[in-house]
Amino acid sequence: MLRGLFGISALLMGLMGAVVNAQETEEQAIEALTGLGGSIRVVAADSEEKEAAFHLSGTELTDEGLVHLPKLNQLIWLNLRGTKITDGGLQQVGQCKTLSRLHLEKTGVTDVGLAHLKDLPALVYLNLYGTQVSDAGLEHLKGLSSLKKLYVWQTQVTPEGAAKLKEALPELEVVLGGELNKPAPEETEGEAAKEEDADSEEKKPEEKKPEEKKPEEKKPEEKDGDK
Repeated sequence: MLRGLFGISALLMGLMGAVVNAQETEEQAIEALTGLGGSIRVVAADSEEKEAAFHLSGTELTDEGLVHLPKLNQLIWLNLRGTKITDGGLQQVGQCKTLSRLHLEKTGVTDVGLAHLKDLPALVYLNLYGTQVSDAGLEHLKGLSSLKKLYVWQTQVTPEGAAKLKEALPELEVVLGGELNKPAPEETEGEAAKEEDADSEEKKPEEKKPEEKKPEEKKPEEKDGDK
């Protein structure tokens, strides 16, 4: 009886210790990523979902720094725009299964790296502007049933390649260079939960200015002799 109680107690303590260790591991990961210039924060006070951004860090983030990413619980938004990451770093990104929005603009990512993203079930938004991806790389994205928006401005992707991807993902919007005269607007922190991008906002009709009233012409005063 006592042995049984002792065993249960030890098991509970072991489980509690595992939870604590998991929390410490994530805290260490956050500390490491912050030290690399990243900004890590929760989306809302009552949520465990997190955002991670390195695009404004001014540091030389490389593939080695991404080894800490899989330790972050509920990472839903990741911005690696303009960093030094390559295809190798996407191995770590591909382990973040809760990701819904991913920015890879102006990085060294190619078709090879996109193979690491094929198992991200929650991915809704992917920005590949200014990378070396081509039609061949889009083949790796055909299984991303949640993907709704893909930017491939200034890449080697062709309209034909985009059309083939849309056949597999009918609800996907693929933004090519011919559709915009500038790259997709850069998101700021706190925008992970937004489903609409700045470029998709409807233009407000121009307000008509009220017509200016012309001053009334004064009639010449009549003289006594004119009556």
